[in-house]
Amino acid sequence: MAKLFQHQTLGDLMAGFFDGSMTIEALLKEGNYGIGTMDHLDGELIVIDGKAYQAKENGELVVLKGDETVPYAAVTDFTPDQTFTVNELFTLDEWHQYLKGKLKSLSTFSVIRIEGSFDFMHTRVIPRVEEPFPRFIDASRKQPEFKQENVKGTCIGIYGPYLFEGVVKQGFHCHFISEDKNFGGHIIDYRINHADVSVQTVTDFHQHFATNNPAFMNATVNYDNLITEINESE
Repeated sequence: MAKLFQHQTLGDLMAGFFDGSMTIEALLKEGNYGIGTMDHLDGELIVIDGKAYQAKENGELVVLKGDETVPYAAVTDFTPDQTFTVNELFTLDEWHQYLKGKLKSLSTFSVIRIEGSFDFMHTRVIPRVEEPFPRFIDASRKQPEFKQENVKGTCIGIYGPYLFEGVVKQGFHCHFISEDKNFGGHIIDYRINHADVSVQTVTDFHQHFATNNPAFMNATVNYDNLITEINESE
């Protein structure tokens, strides 16, 4: 069984539920690889080899202790069922088209780990916001962006099938962490020149909800323009 565990939905994050409602310690019990965001949107979450890292809005990357919380994250105990290597230049769009052809199916989730060398890597980090919370789309319009050239590192990504748009990002949602653990974030663009790729085809999707969060449980959520906002912000 290859399970993908997700705490809260992307749609709820887009609607403005930014309070952390699950600890990093609890999240890591569900998986050793994954992505997400932090309490109050305070940076990007990258989980790799059972350790959780926070990419902060000042460009810093820190190791998390375990008591920090997340409003949204997805993790898995990564057990790849296929691996392959590429040694040619790909833009991000070219790479996504190539990778779709390598996945066993576009009708289920896949988790992708890419260990590679990149001619350049372009990331963003959502800055921390305070109450009253805006919608995610408004917070994302003020995000700092970072670029590095000739960088090595690991991309952790999740492919979400079309049917689950709104629960997750349909297509690829990927975060990056550099080999030296000094640079990372949500991927905007890159160009691959070498990559060792591992893919896990997901058999079970576990959707977890913040039933301990009264604001979420009692809210009437406005999901208007959800898909349009996801496509712009991601």
